[in-house]
Amino acid sequence: MALAARIALGFVAFQHVLFLVLEMFFWTKPFGRRTFGLSEQQANDSAALAANQGLYNGFLAAGLVWAMVPGPHAIATGIFFTTCVTVAGIFGGLTAKRSILFVQALPGVIALALVLATQA
Repeated sequence: MALAARIALGFVAFQHVLFLVLEMFFWTKPFGRRTFGLSEQQANDSAALAANQGLYNGFLAAGLVWAMVPGPHAIATGIFFTTCVTVAGIFGGLTAKRSILFVQALPGVIALALVLATQA
């Protein structure tokens, strides 16, 4: 896999590790509430859901890192996980907060394009 694709996969994986940390450990803290625009009550009421969401982001990060490991699986794994990131980002951007389109979906699309370009 080309270096640019690996760098993009690494960036998107790093983002999802950060999302995991924010959603699982900082959701109810001042930094997390500011980041997501939540009141203390909203954060407390949704903490279990956020932790679950954070765990899923961790699985996405793990898959993206796996795609960076050289081998016959790398391109297919990269395509699968960047597609998952992109779809989740589009859904989040349309249903939760528009900025998710730029923070999650756009890097996913860029990484997907770079992974696909390595096939040519």
